[in-house]
Amino acid sequence: MGGTMTAEPARAWPMPPQDGYTVDDLLTLPDLPPHTELIDGSLVFVSPQRSFHSDTIDLLVAGLRGTVPPEYRVKREMTVVIDRRNGFEPDISVLRAEAVTGRTQTYYEASAVVLAVKVVSPDSEARDRDTKPHKYAAAGIPNFWRVEMAHHNEMPTVHVFSLAPATRTYVHQGVHHSRLKLTEPYVIDIDLTAIDQL
Repeated sequence: MGGTMTAEPARAWPMPPQDGYTVDDLLTLPDLPPHTELIDGSLVFVSPQRSFHSDTIDLLVAGLRGTVPPEYRVKREMTVVIDRRNGFEPDISVLRAEAVTGRTQTYYEASAVVLAVKVVSPDSEARDRDTKPHKYAAAGIPNFWRVEMAHHNEMPTVHVFSLAPATRTYVHQGVHHSRLKLTEPYVIDIDLTAIDQL
């Protein structure tokens, strides 16, 4: 066979600490890709997001902010520290207002979060359906929404969960297709079909 093969340059992958990474590492390591999360001491990177993901976040953030009472704040794509070895980035968090301390803030404690919202991505489906809600519930976050794209019309479908405090597990409260009307964590009324206007 003719020709020569050229070797790719060696890539210097970071060597994880023996006991895994911590939240301190997640918050301070330089040059991590955007939206990196820490799950059980391992850094997890995300794939580029689809338009559905971005549009759904925009729609829900606008709807949540439209009726948010003064004691809460709505934030998107910020790290929530679950414990020393877990730092997730919900697509949307509703927080107690006193937890928001300034514009240089890079994370919030799970104890400040009253709602975590995750728009499911194909590359993280198992984590979004199992790992993350399990850990959010164990951390005491009272409300969780899992948002998926309906196959028949590509519209958002919102699965609403609330915390059962005695067991620290989530109880499924319902599925919302065209309109999201809730009273927890506050009065919310979002037209999910408005995604077509974005």
